[in-house]
Order: sequence, then structure tokens, then C-alpha cells
Amino acid sequence: MVKEVKEEQLKAEDEEALPDLSEEETIEEKEPVAETAEETAQVEEKPAEEEEEKAKPKKKKEEEEIVEERTYTVPLSRALVRPPKKRAPRAMQLLKIFITKHMKLEMKVSEEEEEEELPQLIISQEVNEKIWDRGIEKPPRKIRVRAAKDKDGNVTVYLAEAQ
Repeated sequence: MVKEVKEEQLKAEDEEALPDLSEEETIEEKEPVAETAEETAQVEEKPAEEEEEKAKPKKKKEEEEIVEERTYTVPLSRALVRPPKKRAPRAMQLLKIFITKHMKLEMKVSEEEEEEELPQLIISQEVNEKIWDRGIEKPPRKIRVRAAKDKDGNVTVYLAEAQ
């Protein structure tokens, strides 16, 4: 009943939007009418399937469960051994190495293993900005981060809130 009312409203809107044409031309531009009951059932099922597909990605984002979450203070003082123009990139490398080791993240060893989807290390924008805040020559000596591992094994690094 509700579908019929909506269809009538849509038809009325379509007729208002169309320029003044003869009846034959307006009939050709409208959607083809299903002749059998099977065709009408197929036409009605398509929108329902599309709505379900649109709803699925939202559920996946909600279902991302954090399996393990830890807070670390990562020492970056070894980056100061490098020349001044290479210190912040070295600090990022040290952060990746530290998190990989402590969160037991498997990294790919060779190109042959590209077929398997290995867990990823994702560093948030906030952490990156904190390391690069004072420029390439003066990264912080240490940084406090929160590492969260989801059910797929992916590790995301966030800036700890107590800074």
C-alpha cells in the first residue's frame, strides 16, 4: 500500500519535471512496465538487495574489534646519532621497528609472500605530526603512543592522550 502511494508520488513528480510533450513521447521515456508477476518480483527485489549491500560496509566498521591495546613510551634518542637532515625520518623508522617488535607484528620477508595478506602497521596522522612538529632536525627524544591491534592483526598507532 505504501509502495503504491510512493510510486504515484514519483510518477506525479516525473510528469511535472518533463516538458510538454505528446502522450506517446512521455510513455516511451517512462520505465518499462513489467508484463508478468515474475518480472515485477525481480524489479522489487533489486532495490532491497542494493540497500542490504549498502548497509553491510557500515556494519564491518562497527564490528572492528580491538583485540589488544597497549601504551608505550618509545625512545627516539637514537635518531640523534644521524645527521641533522635525516633525524625525523630515522625517528619514524625507530617507531615502526619498536611497534613491530612489541606488538609481534609479522612483516613480509620477501616478495614471494605478496600473495598472502599480512597485517599492516598504520601510524595515525597525529603521531606523524608530533614527530615532525619541530622539523626534520629536532625530533622528540621519546614519544608516548597507544597501539591497538584489531582482529585481523592490523596494528594502529595513536598518540597517547596523556600528553
